[in-house]
Amino acid sequence: MKRGTSGLSLVVGVNKPAGMSSHDVVNRCRRIFDERRVGHTGTLDPMATGVLPICVGPATRLDAYLVGHDKRYRVRIAFGAATTTDDAEGEVVRTGDVPERVLDASFAASFAEGLAGARKQLPPAYSAIKVNGKKACDEARRGTIIDLAPRDIVVHEARLLAVHEAGDGCELPSWDVEFHVSKGTYIRALARDAGVALGCPAHVAALERTQLGLLRLEECVTLETLAEEKDRAALDPVRLLGARFVFADEELARTVRNGRALPGSTVLFERRRSTLEAELCACTAGVRESCEGPRNDEVVAVIAENKLVALYAYDEARAAYKARCVFQTGVSRGRDL
Repeated sequence: MKRGTSGLSLVVGVNKPAGMSSHDVVNRCRRIFDERRVGHTGTLDPMATGVLPICVGPATRLDAYLVGHDKRYRVRIAFGAATTTDDAEGEVVRTGDVPERVLDASFAASFAEGLAGARKQLPPAYSAIKVNGKKACDEARRGTIIDLAPRDIVVHEARLLAVHEAGDGCELPSWDVEFHVSKGTYIRALARDAGVALGCPAHVAALERTQLGLLRLEECVTLETLAEEKDRAALDPVRLLGARFVFADEELARTVRNGRALPGSTVLFERRRSTLEAELCACTAGVRESCEGPRNDEVVAVIAENKLVALYAYDEARAAYKARCVFQTGVSRGRDL
């Protein structure tokens, strides 16, 4: 069977190792599944580790619906040196003394907490943002720095985990901080700006993404485990989308396969619990009929024969659901039902 015709359609969560780019992980997954159509959602820098959603086969069409979510990170911010990339992979371009208060745990906790809130953030010069079709990071490597516009971000939560002196397992004085941030937030820029506010250069020494949307680190597998488990590592895309859903019988499934509109009276269902553990608990029902009607432009999932077969959006003006994305090969709902 030629690569690209595996017949698989699924989503998995990979715990990306350090030293690999997100594209490197995609290439490894292509070999694992013998499938050309593989993509990722939510790029991670090569030095970063953690949650990286991977779509395989026709499920790659879900990538537009699996982006734009909040994220959670654990980061080590090193003080006393600034780098070209604002992380440990870049060249050191500036050093400076670290104020004593940086090593005061009480001050550090208060400062970290104060990072929460809405703000404008200037992305790093080495970022994947495109300007006039050119990636800022590619141009920076060529010696051309593109002027990037500040973007609106939100730091929902910032919590200090630990303070380290130089020599305490760290080359430089550093903080371990847990962040919950909106889409488009660069943790490297948060570290850089924290250093500016404290009067000393700073950069990211280590970074781990612990959650992207509804996908958590503990649900992800290593590439080695994925090579063994393959499609048995599939996750439920309906849960990852966080969407309400429709159960389609045979007649409705035929309507969906042809991409025809669904009546606005179609019954919607939702997950009863917000956490995977609660849904898997034998004493609770994981699904219930929704009490609220559809919202205009709301995207809902359609399930037939226990597969995701389509995404529809509600058109309030027509009181009907219109097809957004139909999967002739349904997407597996995986192990986490």
